[in-house]
Amino acid sequence: MRDVVVVGAGKIGATIADLLGGSGDYRVIVADRSDVQLAGIRKSATVSTQTIDIADAAALNRLLAGRFAVLSAAPYDLTTRIAEAAAPLGVHYLDLTEDVASTKRVKELAVDAKAALIPQCGLAPGFISIVAADLARDFDTLDSLKLRVGALPQYPSNALGYNLTWSTDGIINEYCEPCEAIANGEHVLVPALEEREEFSLDGVTYEAFNTSGGLGTLCETLAGKVRTLNYRTIRYPGHCTLMKVLLQDLRLADRRDVLKDIFENALPSTLQDVVIVFVTVSGRKGGRLVQETYAHKIYSGLVDGVTRSAIQITTAAGICTVLDLLAGGTLPQSGFVRQEDITLQAFLANRFGKVYARAQDHGDMPATETSRAA
Repeated sequence: MRDVVVVGAGKIGATIADLLGGSGDYRVIVADRSDVQLAGIRKSATVSTQTIDIADAAALNRLLAGRFAVLSAAPYDLTTRIAEAAAPLGVHYLDLTEDVASTKRVKELAVDAKAALIPQCGLAPGFISIVAADLARDFDTLDSLKLRVGALPQYPSNALGYNLTWSTDGIINEYCEPCEAIANGEHVLVPALEEREEFSLDGVTYEAFNTSGGLGTLCETLAGKVRTLNYRTIRYPGHCTLMKVLLQDLRLADRRDVLKDIFENALPSTLQDVVIVFVTVSGRKGGRLVQETYAHKIYSGLVDGVTRSAIQITTAAGICTVLDLLAGGTLPQSGFVRQEDITLQAFLANRFGKVYARAQDHGDMPATETSRAA
């Protein structure tokens, strides 16, 4: 049994606790400053809770000392505090952040760390980078690599075509911050909510547009190796235009607390969602220009008897898989670990990572297809 701390008792933190606590291999302490949030955690012989404000450095150090790992499911602006506490203590650190600045700070801390520091372990960034790197390895030379991910309601019922299924702060941050990309072989920053495109999958039309953070460390990894690399978030058509009205015309990008309050009081949450993963790679194989695409939909389902949304399942399964691979010795035990250092085969073969598997990835139907929520 390995002792781990999960910081953040929200929807994702609760799902992580269920997965790890139910595995029989981890003792989990879920930490949060909110007793209300902690009351929603299902306690057991392997899952307990602790009230803590991570702004209290001494209390955070006491909580982490002697643990195998800490997993941050906290808001993106708090992740660096957790990493800064974990690194000197030799505690492995994993997070879910899409925030570029936070990841740069984690990389700095990892230079002389005695433990592994692994940011961006969720869906995007996270699994999407693992898929992209796996496809890219099969090419002699790369031309373009396009990553598209969306977490959408199955039954949209408002003009935005959107329900709250993830962190409100995280959504607003990725809609506002500059987006990394490679264009014509150059590492560039492009504005969020731009370069909108439409595509169809399974007879449904979607739009996709620039958002921040989804590429993780791929721009650095593939520098000088690809002409075009970009990440765009998938939504139903019309969403991007309305978000521009809110963020740019009404200038709510400068008043994020106001926009957060509006979202959380006007947009209902839902457990009936779908996660779309869509990656397209083009390049040369054996002298021929070819294209390969990875497309997959993952639906909400049951986790330890509780219905969880698709974004909860995929995000929690991502970080739990990376933790499992780390604990099993598959990943480096110290320093900075990138998502693209993880092979897709190892990820999908993992007990947690199997929720991402398509029928063609495994010999049987994946759990995501057999346990859809009604």
